[in-house]
Amino acid sequence: MENTIINPHNELSAPVKRNLPRDVFLHLFAMVALYWVAISFITLCWQYINYFFPDPLLMRYAGQFYAGPIRFAVASLIIIFPLFVLTSWYLNTIYRRDVSVRESKIRKWLIYLTLFVASMVIMGDLVMVIYSFLGGDTTIRFLLKSLSVLVVSGAIFGYYLDDVRRNQPSPAAKHVAITSSLVILGMVIGAFFIVGSPMQARSEQFDQQRVADLQNIQWQVVNYWQSKEAMPSSLADLSDSISGYTAPVDPETGNAYEYRVKNAAGLNFELCATFDLEYIGGLDGRKSMPAYPVYDGMASQNWDHAAGRVCFDRTIDRQLYPPMVKGK
Repeated sequence: MENTIINPHNELSAPVKRNLPRDVFLHLFAMVALYWVAISFITLCWQYINYFFPDPLLMRYAGQFYAGPIRFAVASLIIIFPLFVLTSWYLNTIYRRDVSVRESKIRKWLIYLTLFVASMVIMGDLVMVIYSFLGGDTTIRFLLKSLSVLVVSGAIFGYYLDDVRRNQPSPAAKHVAITSSLVILGMVIGAFFIVGSPMQARSEQFDQQRVADLQNIQWQVVNYWQSKEAMPSSLADLSDSISGYTAPVDPETGNAYEYRVKNAAGLNFELCATFDLEYIGGLDGRKSMPAYPVYDGMASQNWDHAAGRVCFDRTIDRQLYPPMVKGK
């Protein structure tokens, strides 16, 4: 919508462009998408760094530190980045038709807000680098993460600082879009080699549930021994109509897990399940890095497994798990 302003000499002034709802929506959407893409890209960079430069202090929790964030970042980039590029392209076509849209207040406010945020991030990032350096933290992980934040924030700041000074869209916009698309495409494709395909993720979830079920059964066996001073002869013995407990079954096939008493006097038994994938945890977990969270109790008990049928040998320690004293 245009307003025609008449001066005291009855001369027509230049038309003034208002902020149309369409323009407000497009500029807001483009900037929110930009922030989302930038955060997702930095998150993906950080998880790449976590994967290729693991911290020994965090290795037992490695699965929690990269699988989920990588998948969310990849999903965000696949959806949000094309929308951001499409919106930016559409805005540039509007700018070419009507230069006054480019001079709208909403656009300038959002760009200067973006410049402010980017400058604050750059300053904060540099302060943390110097602070950590003075504190002796010069690990490659920290330096690479700081560099990723600096590069992304600096690129955004430089591009929009140049763009806000122009009357027409920057001729470099097309090249920036192509370069960014290629970089993000490469990062997304590489992420699938780390976390695997959706089918693999599904198999990992089944295996995670199997280990959780076996842990549950194991503690039920221990509780049975402490309560009755005898080993259950089968999983059916663990059923309790009062508590409602029933031994779980394989979540994928519905088959019962295997339980066998190997030495009743020695309180030795084994639990067996059939797994879809191999899992190797511990400090050498990068050989077969899990894409799902490390199981509870894995630090004290060995739940590593190969693909296929695997049995876990367990022996109840009478001193650690003595029978419950009856009558009290």
